[in-house]
This record gives sequence, structure tokens and C-alpha cells, in this order.
Amino acid sequence: QARLVESGGGLVQPGGSLRLSCTSSERTLSGYNMGWFRQAPGKERDFVAAISWNGAMTNYADSVKGRFTISRDNAQNTVYLQMNSLKPEDTAVYYCAADRFMITPSQRNLELWGQGTLVTVSS
Repeated sequence: QARLVESGGGLVQPGGSLRLSCTSSERTLSGYNMGWFRQAPGKERDFVAAISWNGAMTNYADSVKGRFTISRDNAQNTVYLQMNSLKPEDTAVYYCAADRFMITPSQRNLELWGQGTLVTVSS
């Protein structure tokens, strides 16, 4: 089954930055709307951000507005999540997802998912 591949996670101090990437060797992502979700230990998977297939529309969870930016480079077949001013509560496994329809915060039954990349925010 086609899968997305995330990268860029790691350990960062509070106030620091990370950029996550999501790509696929099996699918052309320009045909998909994309999103990022995260799941902290013992919690449900939460919506973080979404972007339309052409980058014209974006949507963010209130908890990350003004700190995170979702973007895409269709020529590189890659979607990014730039995370600034990171907080300990941002610690989670971050998942990339893709769907033919624009991804909304309540959706979980999406066409493609990645395996996740761990982001740890700690001093």
C-alpha cells in the first residue's frame, strides 16, 4: 500500500524550531490535499494543519496558529511543516496525511498516512 514518509523530527529545546517533511516515492502528491496531525502519549490524534493541493488554502489548529506554517513544493513532491516557538506541549508523534478532498480538523479516515516522526520539546 502506498505510504507517506515523514522526516525531520527530533529533540529540541523550548522556543526552538524544527521543519518536518513529508514525501512519497509511490504517489504524486500534487494530486492530493495534505495535512499534519499529531498524537501525544495517551492522547487522541489531533489535527495540526492542512493545505490544499495547489497551496492556495491552509487551515491550522488554534493551538499552533502563528507558530506553525504548512507549505508544499509540488516540484519536489514534498509537504513541509515549519514549527517555531516550540513548547513542551507540542511533544508528540507527527503524522502526515493525504486525501483527494480538503482535509478538515475532524477527519481521520484519510486515504494515505505516514508512519510518523517523533518531536520532543524539552530542556
